[in-house]
Amino acid sequence: MAAKAQAGGISLSHNVFFLFAAGAISLLVFQMAVWTILNLTGLAPGAFPMGATKPLGVPQTWSLAFWGGVWGIVFGAVEKYFPKDLIYWVAAFLFGAIFPSLVLWFIVFPLKGIPMAAGWDAGRMATHVLNHGAWGLGTALLLRWRP
Repeated sequence: MAAKAQAGGISLSHNVFFLFAAGAISLLVFQMAVWTILNLTGLAPGAFPMGATKPLGVPQTWSLAFWGGVWGIVFGAVEKYFPKDLIYWVAAFLFGAIFPSLVLWFIVFPLKGIPMAAGWDAGRMATHVLNHGAWGLGTALLLRWRP
């Protein structure tokens, strides 16, 4: 494992840039792959949404990639507490499935005027959990694959 980096007093397991890049790439590759599979089965809308976000008008996919990168930094701050054996991958999935989903449901949605927790629609909530879990696994894979 790489030497620990310090960011504002927080000990990170990897370089901040690499954490951001791993989170953003994981969103574009792993999370969008699951999103595409769910779309093909009729369980989710199409992946790679390009509608403009407010207030800056950035295409939604690039906004999502940015926030995936931010979450990658958060992942790096807590990864040191994950088990080091096979359970590491379960912890990575659970981190992605739980924390970004909770922030989406209870902070982002209300701020955007969308019903909290996707209106408590279990199907939509499950797709969020699967998508974010895939992001967590992808981020972990990219961090472990690092040359």
